[in-house]
Amino acid sequence: MKHARGFSLLEVIAATLLLAIAFVALMQVAGSSVALTRNADDHSQAALWARNLLDTVDITAPLQPGTREGRFDEHYRWRLVVTPWHAGPADANAPMQIMKLDLDVFWGTRSRERSAHFSTLRMLGPVKTA
Repeated sequence: MKHARGFSLLEVIAATLLLAIAFVALMQVAGSSVALTRNADDHSQAALWARNLLDTVDITAPLQPGTREGRFDEHYRWRLVVTPWHAGPADANAPMQIMKLDLDVFWGTRSRERSAHFSTLRMLGPVKTA
């Protein structure tokens, strides 16, 4: 008569331990994936806010050199620095003026604040002379 042979207790414990380690590793990967998705979403939202502000910054008032700050909503705030930009030696007779816009968008808590930087050039109308 043949005896039915199964797995030993040691083999069952080893297999269970291996499955537990694999499960923990998979859960860490899933958790990292969620964090990366949230980070990408935050950066996408910051980019949308930045595009909106940079597209409309000179609609209500002409651009002037200086720094302005504000809030988009309760989570996102911004700081805009406007400076004159020259490609080469300053030409006093240049018909147009170019401004450089540097926009920083901030979000998160003060202890763990995140930010994104956006920069563009804006051509203004003819330079007014007195």
